[in-house]
Amino acid sequence: MNNFSFSKPDSFIFKNRKIGIVAFPNAQSLDISGPFEVFSFANCTLQMLGLSEQSIYTVKVLADTPGAVTTMSGLQIIADEAYGALDSQFDTLLIAGGNISGELSNVKLLDWIKAMAPKVNRLASVCTGAFLLAESGLLDGCKATTHWHYCQQFARNYPRVKLEPDHIFVRDGHIFTSGGITSGIDLALAMLEDDWGQELALYVARFLVVFLKRPGGQSQFSSYLTCEASHRPDLRELQTWIMAHTSEDLHVDMLAERMAMSPRNFARLFLAETGITPAKFVEMARIDQARHWLETTEIAVETIAGKAGFKDPERMRRAFIRQLGVNPQNYRQRFSKAIAD
Repeated sequence: MNNFSFSKPDSFIFKNRKIGIVAFPNAQSLDISGPFEVFSFANCTLQMLGLSEQSIYTVKVLADTPGAVTTMSGLQIIADEAYGALDSQFDTLLIAGGNISGELSNVKLLDWIKAMAPKVNRLASVCTGAFLLAESGLLDGCKATTHWHYCQQFARNYPRVKLEPDHIFVRDGHIFTSGGITSGIDLALAMLEDDWGQELALYVARFLVVFLKRPGGQSQFSSYLTCEASHRPDLRELQTWIMAHTSEDLHVDMLAERMAMSPRNFARLFLAETGITPAKFVEMARIDQARHWLETTEIAVETIAGKAGFKDPERMRRAFIRQLGVNPQNYRQRFSKAIAD
């Protein structure tokens, strides 16, 4: 703490902010505890600095009824209050994710979220909590994200939402959505930075040993190739073939010829079925192949670039930066099993 200096941001407003985190049976415990710890440690830091004698953030866990809530892992979290009261006052309302299948038909919860939306300064979700916001109609026409594994399902169920699957978190107006599980920490840090500025948020992030702004998106942690054609078995077969032959010439004309189609019709069909262009899919397949070798071998990056179909390391580097937000060397440092062993 002796090395920490703090200056208030220009937009600083000294106020107590009440944070509500909605829990339910089979919620993901880290979706709740991660943001909770960010705000709680911010309280400790501000008190140690002498800037506040009391907690600036009052964090309450909300559930159908007060008391124990059993999460997906079996860990029980104690809810402070029931979420049903329409006169509840919160600055920020955060919806946890987890196994939300039962909550999608929970009219009491959905109606309450919808009623609270215009009353809070910030409405947010972690992970699959975005499904509850979307089911309430609150994300229609908005940009949003959710856990990478559930993005295809989300897009099918809620076509009016402008899904951005690779983002750690997305802000659209006063509504925030975040990606997979630990992204709730990223989201809470972003809110802390909005409230108190970068210095305090960076200090909290360093103490928690996390990035203040994590480099790259969700795709660096996912299997990434989640754009399978849903209605055309012949396209799925082509995709499988592409992933097994990334080192070959995979221009659109050649792929169209394999499908016995004109390049123009093939490109249109591929985009309609998968949501991405053939060229983007080929690049993703090559990145996925390169990732496998980076993670599991000590093969030189230059050799991997050729084996994956990038021809030269610079092309692979640009593709990694464009799609994953990190270069191949940094990716290997983070995820290499060979180095770890």
